[in-house]
Amino acid sequence: MSRRVVTLPRVNNVLLAAIIAVNLYLIVLPFVPALLFKADHNGSQSSKALTQKIAQGLTAPKKAAAAPPANQLIIPSMQYDEPIIEGKTITALRYGPWHIPTGSSPDKGGNTVIAGHRFTYTNPRGTFYYLNKVQVGDEIGVIWQGKTYEYKVTTTEVVPPTDMAVENQTASPTLTLFTCTPLWLPKDRLVVVASLEQTS
Repeated sequence: MSRRVVTLPRVNNVLLAAIIAVNLYLIVLPFVPALLFKADHNGSQSSKALTQKIAQGLTAPKKAAAAPPANQLIIPSMQYDEPIIEGKTITALRYGPWHIPTGSSPDKGGNTVIAGHRFTYTNPRGTFYYLNKVQVGDEIGVIWQGKTYEYKVTTTEVVPPTDMAVENQTASPTLTLFTCTPLWLPKDRLVVVASLEQTS
């Protein structure tokens, strides 16, 4: 009897500690990528290097390639340089920035739409976690089928998820990026729209 009385408080303490630890994990984890971004002392250098990568793509002589290179999305202001994922369904979002197949592509003009997760507990620094750092006037580069397309951000806005106008076709070549927002209660879309400046 006395052994049971001693054991129960210990079990309760362990369970309480586990509950507190899980809650702290759930609360703190969404902020970890933001802290890592601020702690990166080479942030400005990384942004400059990615901007130079876009510029080099625009000025470098073209070489014949045996196989087409992977399509890339380069966003210097959020230190982002990743392959664009192609896929017919939304499950492609698991693997990176998803080129929505109902939209256009850079080589065809119109509105090229790319979506990405902002945050998931399995991948805290999601594809577009730092999309809120992109501002009007920032450069975005897309390397598509061996050509470089340089866009300049014209608008950033938050819209409800029911606003499908962000995926509509446009008369001029446009790049639209979107993700869920805010981190805690992703009830809206954070949308970044950029217009094409030059191609090489």
